[in-house]
Amino acid sequence: MAEVEYVLRIRNGVLVAFLTVALSISATAENGVAFTVGSLTAASGAATSGYLEVPAGVDEGTRIPVTVINGAATGPVLALIAGTHGYEYPPILALQRVRRELDPAALTGTLILVHVANMPSFLGRTIYYSPVDGKNLNRVFPGNPEGTVSERIAHAIFTEVISAADYVVDMHGGDGNEALRPYLYLTVTGQPELDERSRAMGLAFGLDTIVTQTEWSDDPAAHVYTEWAALGLGKAAMTTETGSLGSTSEELVGLAERGVWNLLRHLGMLEGEPSPAPAIVWLEEGQVIRSPAIGVFKPAVEPGFFVADGGLLGTLLDLFGDPIQAIEAPFAGVVNYVIATPPVSEGEPLAMVSRVAGKD
Repeated sequence: MAEVEYVLRIRNGVLVAFLTVALSISATAENGVAFTVGSLTAASGAATSGYLEVPAGVDEGTRIPVTVINGAATGPVLALIAGTHGYEYPPILALQRVRRELDPAALTGTLILVHVANMPSFLGRTIYYSPVDGKNLNRVFPGNPEGTVSERIAHAIFTEVISAADYVVDMHGGDGNEALRPYLYLTVTGQPELDERSRAMGLAFGLDTIVTQTEWSDDPAAHVYTEWAALGLGKAAMTTETGSLGSTSEELVGLAERGVWNLLRHLGMLEGEPSPAPAIVWLEEGQVIRSPAIGVFKPAVEPGFFVADGGLLGTLLDLFGDPIQAIEAPFAGVVNYVIATPPVSEGEPLAMVSRVAGKD
């Protein structure tokens, strides 16, 4: 009953600050002694792995594989969430490596690894949507314990993982249809201290391309993304993209893994200094271009390409191969990703283009 009441209060915008402080104090007090996530408890200087159970409700239940690595000394709580989209493999594989390689005795603070947030999508090999309820897990936070399976997964992650953390990273990897150049998102909330903590995380992670987003809303009902759900609780947060077309290449898995080690060092959770990118390409105003109809998409660009205002991104064909429409860039900028597998549905993404920061 307490969990249901908490979510209802968050949705109505009541007592958010009070409950957030209470959860933060609880996480810090337990850290260095024992740390609990759901039914998993890790003693000081130890690690444990198991599952957050998501019981059956209006549809089938599922379980979320989680590891808690609790350092021998008190420090920050970092939550890393992989597999929000189940076809995005590099972060999932990277967190398995981190689990094997990280010595809890060398860690200050606590690391929560959500290995696969969206097991129905992972096992079903689906892009974007759960095969059970047809919903995008990254559009239903903070979730609903009485809702469909995606909403119940979001509720479990929100209440047990995000609420217990000081820092949150939603780790994506270019879905199975997306050819993508690695980058990360930073949301500007207008709260200087929070924005600076998130920005520092982004720089430390080590990717050379950062997209800033300014569409933030203070309305808790708008915090449907994993990153925004965390920011709404005052947690420094970002979203990373380190994958492409369902690839499990060493290069892409390595980018995600190195980013984690960089963050741990940046936050003082491990000894040593992070290795940031030598130079950053700052992008802004990222815009997703969506398909006007069902069809076959033939891309004309690759991720990382610069395009002119009105430049050709690709051509939408009908199912017989005849052109329906040329798909053009809405402004001059950089292609973050482009759909590189043929089938597209009406309203689905075809590409994303971002402006170079400071450029018209």
